[in-house]
Amino acid sequence: MSEYIIALDQGTTSCRALLVNKAGEIIHITQQEFPQIFPQAGWVEHDANIIWETQYQMMLNLLSEKQISPNQILSIGITNQRETIVVWDKQTGHPVYNAIVWQDKRTADLAQSYRNTKDGDYIIENTGLIPDAYFSGTKLKWILDQNDNRSKDLLCGTIDSWLIWKLTEGRSHFTDQTNASRTMLYNIKEMTWDSKLLDLMDIPRDILPSVLPSMADYGYAILDGHQIPINGVAGDQQCALFGQACFDKGMAKNTYGTGCFMLMNIGDTPIRSENGLLTTLACSDNNSPKYALEGSVFIAGAAIQWLRDGLSIITNSQVTESIALATAEDDVVVVPAFAGLGAPYWDMSSRGAIFGLTRSADKNQIVKATLDSLAYQTSDVLTAMEKDSGIEVKSLQVDGGACSNNYLMQIQSDLLNVPVERPKQIETTALGAAFLAGIQIGIWTKETVIQNRATDRLFSPIMQDIERQTRLDRWSDAVNRTRGWIK
Repeated sequence: MSEYIIALDQGTTSCRALLVNKAGEIIHITQQEFPQIFPQAGWVEHDANIIWETQYQMMLNLLSEKQISPNQILSIGITNQRETIVVWDKQTGHPVYNAIVWQDKRTADLAQSYRNTKDGDYIIENTGLIPDAYFSGTKLKWILDQNDNRSKDLLCGTIDSWLIWKLTEGRSHFTDQTNASRTMLYNIKEMTWDSKLLDLMDIPRDILPSVLPSMADYGYAILDGHQIPINGVAGDQQCALFGQACFDKGMAKNTYGTGCFMLMNIGDTPIRSENGLLTTLACSDNNSPKYALEGSVFIAGAAIQWLRDGLSIITNSQVTESIALATAEDDVVVVPAFAGLGAPYWDMSSRGAIFGLTRSADKNQIVKATLDSLAYQTSDVLTAMEKDSGIEVKSLQVDGGACSNNYLMQIQSDLLNVPVERPKQIETTALGAAFLAGIQIGIWTKETVIQNRATDRLFSPIMQDIERQTRLDRWSDAVNRTRGWIK
C-alpha cells in the first residue's frame, strides 16, 4: 500500500491541499477560493471559520478523489499566508473577530507612530522588521482593543496556529519560528516572544502560541477518526526558499504570488538592513536559527487580478503573455501601489498610478506595463539585497503562478541582468511544506530536496545596458511621483 504526505497550502485567496508520494512527486491537488472581505477602504479580512472549513474540505477531497485512506498518510506539512492574525475563544472555538489579513492597513497610524522612535529602533534591531501595519502585532492589538478582552480564555495566532489548533481539536497551540518572526512580537536574536514589545502593545503572553522549529512535532491531526502527525510548518515564503533548495548562504528565490517576495539565505547571523529590507527567520530543524533577508512587494499577482476584475480588460491571467509579446514598446509605466509601497520604500502614503499615457495608448499597453511592474519591483528589491549582504546574486530561482509567464521571466532576467531559473515543478512552496514534514519523520533528507529540483527553463539577459538603465530610471521616476499621495 502506497504512503503519502499531505501539504496544506493556505493562501491569501484560496486553500489548497497537495498529495505527495515518497518520491517527492505531487500526485494530486485540490483547490478552492474563499471570499475576501473589505469592510472599508484599506481594510481586508477573512472569515477564519470559512478558511478552516475550506482547507479541511480540500484535504477530504484530496483523499476521496484519489481514493486514499487516512492511514496511508504518513505526515502533514502546513504552509500559510503570513502576518494574517486570528483571535479565538479557546472554550467555544469561535473567533472573536474576522482574521485581519496581511494586506490590511487599518493600523498604519499606530505602526507609523513607532517609527523614528526608540521603540521603532528596538523593533528593527530585535525583530528584523520595519514598524508597519503589514505585520501581525498591531493587528492583534487592534482586535484585543475592539473587544476590550484580554482574558486567558483567548488564544491567538497566525493562520498556521489556527489550522493546527483546529486539526488537533484544540490539543495543540503552536506556531513555527518563521511565522513567529513575522508578528513584530518575536525576538529573532533571543528566539522568544519579546516582553518589551508585548508590553508596548498590551498583548498578554498567555494567549500566544508556543514556538517550534519548522521541522518539529506539532501534534496529531484528527482525520476521519485517524491520527496523523503534523511535522512541518512554515510561512509560505520561507517554505518556498526551502522548497527551492536555497540552503547555501547567498542563494535567493523570488515567488510571484498575490504579492512578490524575494528571500536570500544569509546563514547563521542576522544582518540589519540599511536598504529597506527585512531580516527574518528561515526554516530550521532545531533551535540553531537560520536567517534570510527579505524584500516584500505588496502587489504583484494582485495587479493582474485588478486588470481582470477591476478594469475588465483581460479575461484571465494567461492572456497577459501573448498580449505583452504582441504589443510594441511604449513609455507607459504602471506603479501598482494599491496598498502603498513595500520594500525597499515602505511608504504607506503611496497610491497606484499610470504614467506616460498618450492618445495612442490602449488597454494592451496598460496590460504590458502592469506585467512589467512585477519585474521592476523585483529589481528594486534585488538591488537593495545585494547592497545589504555584500553578495552579488549570480542567478535567481523563481516560483509561484506568474513564473509560468515567459514574457515576464525574460523581462525579469533583462532588468536584473542575471539568469532566471524556473523549475519544472513550480509548486515549490507547498512542496517545501511536504519536505519539512518528510525530513522530520525521516523519509527524506535535504539532499532529496536538492535532487528533486529540476530546471524547466533558464532565461538569460539579452537587453542592452543602455536600454536597461533607461527603463530602470523611468521606473524610479514614476515610483517617486506616487509617493506622499495620502497626506
